[in-house]
Amino acid sequence: MSLAPFGRRRLRVTGRRAIGAYDVLSVADPDGPAPDAGQFAMLAAADGWGGLEDERPFLPRAFSVARRHPDGTLDFVLEDVGPGTERLCALAPGEDVWLVGPLGRGFAPPGEGRRPVLVGGGVGIAPLMIWSDLLGGATTLLGFRDAAHAEGAALLPAARVATDDGSAGHHGLVTELLGAELAGAEVYACGPPPMLEAVRALCAEHDVPAQLALESGMACGFGACFGCVVPTREGYVRLCVDGPVLDAAALEEVA
Repeated sequence: MSLAPFGRRRLRVTGRRAIGAYDVLSVADPDGPAPDAGQFAMLAAADGWGGLEDERPFLPRAFSVARRHPDGTLDFVLEDVGPGTERLCALAPGEDVWLVGPLGRGFAPPGEGRRPVLVGGGVGIAPLMIWSDLLGGATTLLGFRDAAHAEGAALLPAARVATDDGSAGHHGLVTELLGAELAGAEVYACGPPPMLEAVRALCAEHDVPAQLALESGMACGFGACFGCVVPTREGYVRLCVDGPVLDAAALEEVA
């Protein structure tokens, strides 16, 4: 497991590009450790990060590392859904971010004789990007709400797409595509909780191993605040240190 250096690092934004409804933010981190697929970083803009008159500074935001380039540049997939992500989506090359990471536990290689099947929903495509890079490709199934969001599928090679409204790819849920890919598979999934619960239940029904990258509000990234606890069969765990990737078999359900 890659471990984050102590303290936060001030890093330079080197690029930002729109991919449909998402932004891919690139940050230069040549001296940072290479993240494992499924690990995340806590990001905050170095300037303009809340704290104006009668306003508290924003908390850092947790983002899966989507890709690491040979020069150490890190990519993150963002969607503007609130004041923090709005500021990050507005960053331009030459501005700086504060970064703490890599953090958490990532994906483990598939078991012997198992072929990887990646299942993503929305911005949950991010950790699957770096995992696909490290695996050298895999069967990839991605679900989105509509065609504008489905443009994000271009970030992964040869991905099959499902959309809620049928405006791109299969009209329906990504788990409807997954049902035909379970034989001999080990499933890796990240996305909204209803999608992950459907993946968990489907894999449990067919006795297929699965690893789920869960999402939860994180304030610190080091397990100090207990803001990201989730229930497992063995009790509560903190996603930022015990996850975000958990074995699906450890979960009664994804809430």
